[in-house]
Amino acid sequence: MFFSDKENSASKNFIFTAVIWLIVGMTMGLTGAIEFTAPDMSAGIPQITFSRLRPTHINTVAFGWLSMANIGIVLYIIPTLTRSKLFSNKLANFVCLVWNLAIIGGIICLTNGYTEGREYAEFPVPIDVMVLIGLLSLSYVVYMTAITRTVKKLYVSLWYMLGAFFWMPIVYFIGNRTFVRLDGLNDSIVNWFYGHNILGMWFTTLGVGIAYYMIPKLTGRPLWSHSLSMLGFWTIAFFYAPTGTHHILQSPVPEWLKALAVVFSVALVIPVITVLTNFFMTMKGNWWQLANNLPLRFVLTGALFYFITCIQGPFQATRSINWYIHFTQWVPGHAHAALLGAFTFFDWGAIYYIFPRVTGHQFYSVALARAHYWLTFIGFWIFYAAFTIAGLVQSAGWHAGIPVNIWSTELVPYWIFRAIGGSMMWFGNILFFINILQTFRGVKPLDLPDVEPAMSPMKS
Repeated sequence: MFFSDKENSASKNFIFTAVIWLIVGMTMGLTGAIEFTAPDMSAGIPQITFSRLRPTHINTVAFGWLSMANIGIVLYIIPTLTRSKLFSNKLANFVCLVWNLAIIGGIICLTNGYTEGREYAEFPVPIDVMVLIGLLSLSYVVYMTAITRTVKKLYVSLWYMLGAFFWMPIVYFIGNRTFVRLDGLNDSIVNWFYGHNILGMWFTTLGVGIAYYMIPKLTGRPLWSHSLSMLGFWTIAFFYAPTGTHHILQSPVPEWLKALAVVFSVALVIPVITVLTNFFMTMKGNWWQLANNLPLRFVLTGALFYFITCIQGPFQATRSINWYIHFTQWVPGHAHAALLGAFTFFDWGAIYYIFPRVTGHQFYSVALARAHYWLTFIGFWIFYAAFTIAGLVQSAGWHAGIPVNIWSTELVPYWIFRAIGGSMMWFGNILFFINILQTFRGVKPLDLPDVEPAMSPMKS
């Protein structure tokens, strides 16, 4: 399985194992959410205390689910756009094996307290080495596929994907203590260079690149403006790198670095406008397709959450707003809007389109896919609203000088709603996993093949 050189085998293996990690990661996240109102549930079990569960959940979702899903999707899209075979499915499959072993090792280490103690960079040294080798190997496969392409012009998705595989190994190398060790504030600055740029130079570039492929493909309409898409790519490349310091505006880092981070954060509205304008203008006259094209519905829902995330981000990076909402539940709500709202919905839509094509099997159940959409969509809004309102309650309490032990009791209802929304999303993803597993196995579909034509392997 992990040593095959069969066409699309690496894409299939990355996507399938990513879905497994999605369930594992969301189970950890739901457990952590429940612990806010039932902290005694982890008594006597140190491995599931919130302090260990949170970094394990984040790394499992970021590197197990989202990264692996993105990689699997990219390994299908790049050969399609270059009209050439993937340079080496065998090497990509080997990386898939190594990457899965790294996630397993990382979970064992973090749940048992072995951590580098640096946000988003908690993995110990051996895991960091495995991840970096995997990134470099995948970059080699991706770039060699692009070099041997049979088409001259690079479609915008290729620019975003090639950019991501160029930037991410650099960002990961700089951002982990394994490779670069600094002291004090310098370490914090580099930590947030890394923490924010895995979002901007990895998840954003891959997610937007995937959406740029999926929307024209699913609608049968050409991209509205190639020039606008290239403007978006180069402005992301130019503006994103220095923005990480807006996470530590209240710390004594140099003022010029703070100013640079704030200005460049606000300037990110430029690529956001280009991306969303292109998405929605490509959809002009085709919105009716959302009624019966489920993969498109997922991708466009991701675009909605991308809009919310990217309006909220520059807004909260300004000094006055940052001072008010920092260290509150608002901030993880914003992070979930990006990773769980925008980029995960992009990936779900792409997987519903791609997975039948890499397996050669009709999707097991369109009904389960529809249930997955509504459970995750409604559940996310409950979840996101609970985070956002709780954050505003917290910040109002601090601003008014009310003691923490008094205003914190007001957060309990929002923690309950957070767990309810999380439970809905978790159950929706259980249905998603069943659908993926049965499709992977080639089980006879429950629905007629023509119910959802975009999910048929015959349509490409």
